[in-house]
Amino acid sequence: MSHHTVLIGASTAAPLTARTPGYGTMRLTGAEFWGEPLDRPGAIALLRRAVALGVNFFDTADFYGPGVTNRLLAEALYPYPPDLILATKVGGTRGPDKSWQPYAQPAEVRLSVENNLRELKLEQLPLVHFGKAAGSPGDYEAAFTTLLDLQQEGKILHLGLSNATVDQFHQAWALGTVASVENMYSYTQRLTDPVSPYGFQGGELLSWCEQYHIPFIPFFSLQTSLPTGQNRMQELADLKGVTVAQLNIAWLLHQSEWILPIPGTTSIQHLAENINAASITLSPEELSFLG
Repeated sequence: MSHHTVLIGASTAAPLTARTPGYGTMRLTGAEFWGEPLDRPGAIALLRRAVALGVNFFDTADFYGPGVTNRLLAEALYPYPPDLILATKVGGTRGPDKSWQPYAQPAEVRLSVENNLRELKLEQLPLVHFGKAAGSPGDYEAAFTTLLDLQQEGKILHLGLSNATVDQFHQAWALGTVASVENMYSYTQRLTDPVSPYGFQGGELLSWCEQYHIPFIPFFSLQTSLPTGQNRMQELADLKGVTVAQLNIAWLLHQSEWILPIPGTTSIQHLAENINAASITLSPEELSFLG
Protein backbone atom coordinates (compact mmCIF):
# COMPACT_ATOMS: atom_id res chain seq x y z
CA MET A 1 0.00 0.00 0.00
CA SER A 2 1.29 3.47 -0.90
CA HIS A 3 0.42 6.51 1.16
CA HIS A 4 1.10 10.20 0.84
CA THR A 5 1.20 12.22 4.06
CA VAL A 6 0.04 15.68 5.12
CA LEU A 7 0.81 17.58 8.30
CA ILE A 8 -2.04 18.85 10.46
CA GLY A 9 -1.01 21.82 12.59
CA ALA A 10 2.29 22.14 10.72
CA SER A 11 3.02 25.52 12.33
CA THR A 12 2.28 24.35 15.88
CA ALA A 13 4.34 22.56 18.51
CA ALA A 14 2.30 19.36 18.12
CA PRO A 15 1.77 18.58 14.42
CA LEU A 16 0.03 15.37 13.41
CA THR A 17 0.99 13.31 10.36
CA ALA A 18 -2.00 11.99 8.44
CA ARG A 19 -1.65 9.36 5.76
CA THR A 20 -3.78 9.77 2.64
CA PRO A 21 -6.37 8.75 1.87
CA GLY A 22 -8.17 8.78 5.18
CA TYR A 23 -11.57 7.26 5.86
CA GLY A 24 -14.94 8.96 6.35
CA THR A 25 -17.20 7.05 8.72
CA MET A 26 -20.60 8.59 7.97
CA ARG A 27 -21.71 5.77 5.66
CA LEU A 28 -21.29 3.21 8.44
CA THR A 29 -24.58 4.37 9.99
CA GLY A 30 -28.04 3.08 9.12
CA ALA A 31 -30.37 4.38 6.40
CA GLU A 32 -30.44 8.20 6.06
CA PHE A 33 -27.29 8.25 8.24
CA TRP A 34 -29.48 7.36 11.21
CA GLY A 35 -29.17 4.51 13.69
CA GLU A 36 -26.92 1.47 13.87
CA PRO A 37 -25.50 -0.18 10.74
CA LEU A 38 -27.32 -3.21 9.37
CA ASP A 39 -24.10 -5.19 9.75
CA ARG A 40 -22.46 -4.00 12.95
CA PRO A 41 -19.79 -6.74 13.10
CA GLY A 42 -18.95 -5.92 9.48
CA ALA A 43 -18.51 -2.24 10.33
CA ILE A 44 -16.19 -3.11 13.20
CA ALA A 45 -14.18 -5.42 10.94
CA LEU A 46 -13.91 -2.72 8.26
CA LEU A 47 -12.50 -0.15 10.70
CA ARG A 48 -9.93 -2.62 11.96
CA ARG A 49 -9.01 -3.57 8.40
CA ALA A 50 -8.54 0.12 7.54
CA VAL A 51 -5.94 0.45 10.30
CA ALA A 52 -4.24 -2.76 9.14
CA LEU A 53 -4.00 -1.27 5.63
CA GLY A 54 -2.32 1.87 6.97
CA VAL A 55 -5.20 4.31 7.39
CA ASN A 56 -4.59 6.58 10.40
CA PHE A 57 -7.07 9.42 9.76
CA PHE A 58 -10.75 8.84 10.51
CA ASP A 59 -13.45 11.47 10.08
CA THR A 60 -16.46 11.26 12.42
CA ALA A 61 -19.00 13.38 14.36
CA ASP A 62 -21.24 12.97 17.36
CA PHE A 63 -24.25 13.70 15.12
CA TYR A 64 -23.53 10.78 12.77
CA GLY A 65 -26.14 8.28 13.81
CA PRO A 66 -26.25 10.21 16.19
CA GLY A 67 -23.33 8.92 18.22
CA VAL A 68 -23.06 5.76 16.14
CA THR A 69 -19.76 6.27 14.31
CA ASN A 70 -18.00 7.49 17.44
CA ARG A 71 -19.07 4.40 19.35
CA LEU A 72 -18.08 2.13 16.47
CA LEU A 73 -14.60 3.67 16.36
CA ALA A 74 -14.15 3.22 20.10
CA GLU A 75 -15.38 -0.38 20.02
CA ALA A 76 -13.22 -1.28 17.03
CA LEU A 77 -9.99 0.54 17.77
CA TYR A 78 -9.73 1.51 21.45
CA PRO A 79 -7.09 1.60 22.89
CA TYR A 80 -6.04 3.57 19.82
CA PRO A 81 -2.73 3.20 17.98
CA PRO A 82 -0.36 6.05 18.94
CA ASP A 83 -0.48 7.65 15.48
CA LEU A 84 -4.28 7.42 15.03
CA ILE A 85 -6.01 10.72 14.26
CA LEU A 86 -9.72 10.96 15.04
CA ALA A 87 -11.16 14.09 13.44
CA THR A 88 -14.63 15.00 14.63
CA LYS A 89 -16.85 17.99 14.04
CA VAL A 90 -19.27 20.23 15.91
CA GLY A 91 -21.84 22.82 14.87
CA GLY A 92 -24.67 20.50 13.87
CA THR A 93 -27.13 18.05 15.35
CA ARG A 94 -29.93 15.72 14.24
CA GLY A 95 -33.56 16.38 15.07
CA PRO A 96 -35.99 13.61 16.13
CA ASP A 97 -37.32 13.72 12.56
CA LYS A 98 -33.76 12.95 11.26
CA SER A 99 -33.34 16.54 10.07
CA TRP A 100 -29.92 18.23 10.07
CA GLN A 101 -29.99 21.30 12.30
CA PRO A 102 -27.52 23.99 13.45
CA TYR A 103 -26.09 23.40 16.91
CA ALA A 104 -23.50 26.13 17.17
CA GLN A 105 -24.25 28.34 20.14
CA PRO A 106 -21.32 28.47 22.60
CA ALA A 107 -23.03 26.15 25.10
CA GLU A 108 -23.97 23.76 22.31
CA VAL A 109 -20.48 23.42 20.83
CA ARG A 110 -19.10 22.90 24.33
CA LEU A 111 -21.63 20.10 24.89
CA SER A 112 -20.74 18.56 21.52
CA VAL A 113 -17.07 18.50 22.45
CA GLU A 114 -17.94 16.75 25.72
CA ASN A 115 -20.12 14.25 23.80
CA ASN A 116 -17.27 13.46 21.43
CA LEU A 117 -14.77 13.03 24.26
CA ARG A 118 -17.08 10.63 26.07
CA GLU A 119 -18.12 8.58 23.04
CA LEU A 120 -14.57 8.30 21.70
CA LYS A 121 -13.12 7.58 25.17
CA LEU A 122 -10.61 10.41 24.83
CA GLU A 123 -9.31 13.09 27.17
CA GLN A 124 -8.31 15.28 24.21
CA LEU A 125 -9.75 15.40 20.69
CA PRO A 126 -6.92 15.43 18.11
CA LEU A 127 -8.87 17.54 15.59
CA VAL A 128 -12.26 19.27 15.78
CA HIS A 129 -13.88 20.83 12.71
CA PHE A 130 -16.36 23.62 13.36
CA GLY A 131 -19.28 23.85 10.94
CA LYS A 132 -21.45 26.78 9.99
CA ALA A 133 -23.18 28.74 12.73
CA ALA A 134 -26.65 30.09 12.08
CA GLY A 135 -27.25 33.82 12.34
CA SER A 136 -24.76 36.69 12.30
CA PRO A 137 -20.95 36.67 11.94
CA GLY A 138 -20.92 37.39 15.67
CA ASP A 139 -22.47 33.98 16.29
CA TYR A 140 -19.66 32.33 14.32
CA GLU A 141 -17.03 34.24 16.28
CA ALA A 142 -18.64 33.40 19.64
CA ALA A 143 -18.74 29.69 18.86
CA PHE A 144 -15.21 29.56 17.49
CA THR A 145 -13.95 31.50 20.51
CA THR A 146 -15.59 28.90 22.76
CA LEU A 147 -13.70 26.19 20.90
CA LEU A 148 -10.47 28.14 21.35
CA ASP A 149 -11.25 28.21 25.08
CA LEU A 150 -11.72 24.43 25.04
CA GLN A 151 -8.41 24.13 23.22
CA GLN A 152 -6.75 26.13 26.00
CA GLU A 153 -8.39 23.80 28.52
CA GLY A 154 -6.65 20.88 26.81
CA LYS A 155 -9.79 19.23 25.45
CA ILE A 156 -8.91 19.96 21.80
CA LEU A 157 -5.48 19.68 20.19
CA HIS A 158 -6.19 21.19 16.77
CA LEU A 159 -9.10 23.25 15.44
CA GLY A 160 -10.32 23.19 11.86
CA LEU A 161 -13.33 24.39 9.86
CA SER A 162 -16.04 22.52 7.99
CA ASN A 163 -18.46 23.82 5.34
CA ALA A 164 -16.69 27.16 5.60
CA THR A 165 -16.93 30.19 3.37
CA VAL A 166 -13.85 32.23 2.51
CA ASP A 167 -15.06 35.00 4.84
CA GLN A 168 -15.48 32.52 7.71
CA PHE A 169 -12.01 31.14 7.06
CA HIS A 170 -10.48 34.60 7.41
CA GLN A 171 -12.63 35.38 10.43
CA ALA A 172 -11.48 32.21 12.19
CA TRP A 173 -7.87 32.73 11.14
CA ALA A 174 -7.90 36.18 12.75
CA LEU A 175 -9.01 34.58 16.04
CA GLY A 176 -6.61 31.63 16.18
CA THR A 177 -4.75 28.99 14.20
CA VAL A 178 -6.85 27.00 11.72
CA ALA A 179 -5.36 23.53 11.34
CA SER A 180 -7.49 22.18 8.46
CA VAL A 181 -10.52 22.84 6.28
CA GLU A 182 -13.14 20.24 5.36
CA ASN A 183 -15.30 21.33 2.42
CA MET A 184 -17.02 19.82 -0.58
CA TYR A 185 -14.70 19.40 -3.56
CA SER A 186 -14.48 16.82 -6.32
CA TYR A 187 -13.76 16.15 -9.99
CA THR A 188 -17.12 17.66 -10.94
CA GLN A 189 -17.18 20.27 -8.14
CA ARG A 190 -14.09 22.21 -9.08
CA LEU A 191 -11.88 25.17 -8.34
CA THR A 192 -13.70 27.10 -11.06
CA ASP A 193 -17.00 26.78 -9.15
CA PRO A 194 -16.75 29.51 -6.49
CA VAL A 195 -19.95 28.40 -4.76
CA SER A 196 -21.36 24.89 -4.92
CA PRO A 197 -25.12 24.14 -4.95
CA TYR A 198 -24.73 23.51 -1.23
CA GLY A 199 -23.35 27.01 -0.63
CA PHE A 200 -19.84 25.87 0.29
CA GLN A 201 -16.77 27.38 -1.31
CA GLY A 202 -14.38 24.51 -1.90
CA GLY A 203 -12.15 25.68 -4.70
CA GLU A 204 -11.28 29.13 -3.36
CA LEU A 205 -10.47 27.74 0.06
CA LEU A 206 -8.12 25.15 -1.41
CA SER A 207 -5.94 28.00 -2.66
CA TRP A 208 -5.89 29.59 0.79
CA CYS A 209 -5.07 26.26 2.41
CA GLU A 210 -2.12 25.83 0.09
CA GLN A 211 -0.88 29.32 0.94
CA TYR A 212 -1.02 28.63 4.68
CA HIS A 213 0.08 24.96 4.48
CA ILE A 214 -3.23 23.67 5.82
CA PRO A 215 -4.70 20.28 4.84
CA PHE A 216 -7.83 20.55 2.70
CA ILE A 217 -10.18 17.62 3.34
CA PRO A 218 -12.74 17.14 0.54
CA PHE A 219 -15.95 15.40 1.53
CA PHE A 220 -18.54 13.83 -0.78
CA SER A 221 -15.68 13.70 -3.30
CA LEU A 222 -17.06 10.51 -4.85
CA GLN A 223 -20.76 10.99 -4.20
CA THR A 224 -20.86 14.31 -6.07
CA SER A 225 -18.73 12.96 -8.93
CA LEU A 226 -20.33 9.61 -9.62
CA PRO A 227 -21.90 8.58 -11.87
CA THR A 228 -22.43 11.83 -13.84
CA GLY A 229 -19.84 13.78 -15.81
CA GLN A 230 -17.48 10.82 -16.00
CA ASN A 231 -17.06 9.97 -19.69
CA ARG A 232 -13.36 10.91 -19.81
CA MET A 233 -12.82 9.56 -16.31
CA GLN A 234 -14.29 6.20 -17.38
CA GLU A 235 -12.23 6.12 -20.56
CA LEU A 236 -8.97 6.77 -18.73
CA ALA A 237 -9.84 4.36 -15.90
CA ASP A 238 -10.39 1.60 -18.45
CA LEU A 239 -7.05 2.37 -20.11
CA LYS A 240 -5.22 2.27 -16.78
CA GLY A 241 -7.04 -0.78 -15.46
CA VAL A 242 -8.44 0.97 -12.39
CA THR A 243 -11.94 1.85 -11.21
CA VAL A 244 -13.54 5.24 -11.74
CA ALA A 245 -13.67 5.71 -7.97
CA GLN A 246 -9.92 5.06 -7.75
CA LEU A 247 -9.23 7.53 -10.53
CA ASN A 248 -11.35 10.15 -8.76
CA ILE A 249 -9.22 9.77 -5.63
CA ALA A 250 -6.01 9.87 -7.67
CA TRP A 251 -7.23 13.02 -9.43
CA LEU A 252 -7.83 14.67 -6.05
CA LEU A 253 -4.36 13.75 -4.82
CA HIS A 254 -2.84 15.26 -7.95
CA GLN A 255 -4.58 18.62 -7.40
CA SER A 256 -2.53 19.59 -4.35
CA GLU A 257 -0.02 18.13 -1.91
CA TRP A 258 -2.32 19.44 0.86
CA ILE A 259 -5.40 17.43 -0.11
CA LEU A 260 -6.52 14.67 2.27
CA PRO A 261 -9.40 12.68 0.74
CA ILE A 262 -11.67 10.75 3.12
CA PRO A 263 -13.68 8.36 0.91
CA GLY A 264 -16.21 6.33 2.82
CA THR A 265 -17.40 2.82 2.05
CA THR A 266 -19.04 -0.15 3.74
CA SER A 267 -17.08 -2.64 1.59
CA ILE A 268 -13.65 -3.94 2.62
CA GLN A 269 -12.87 -4.55 -1.07
CA HIS A 270 -13.65 -0.94 -1.95
CA LEU A 271 -11.70 0.20 1.10
CA ALA A 272 -8.58 -1.52 -0.23
CA GLU A 273 -9.18 -0.11 -3.72
CA ASN A 274 -9.55 3.41 -2.31
CA ILE A 275 -6.28 3.11 -0.40
CA ASN A 276 -4.48 1.71 -3.44
CA ALA A 277 -5.59 4.77 -5.40
CA ALA A 278 -2.78 6.69 -3.68
CA SER A 279 -0.28 4.76 -5.81
CA ILE A 280 -1.90 5.75 -9.13
CA THR A 281 0.26 8.19 -11.09
CA LEU A 282 -1.30 10.58 -13.57
CA SER A 283 0.88 12.19 -16.23
CA PRO A 284 0.44 15.83 -17.26
CA GLU A 285 -1.11 14.53 -20.47
CA GLU A 286 -3.62 12.40 -18.57
CA LEU A 287 -4.55 15.28 -16.27
CA SER A 288 -5.03 17.49 -19.33
CA PHE A 289 -7.22 14.83 -20.93
CA LEU A 290 -9.45 14.79 -17.84
CA GLY A 291 -9.77 18.56 -18.20
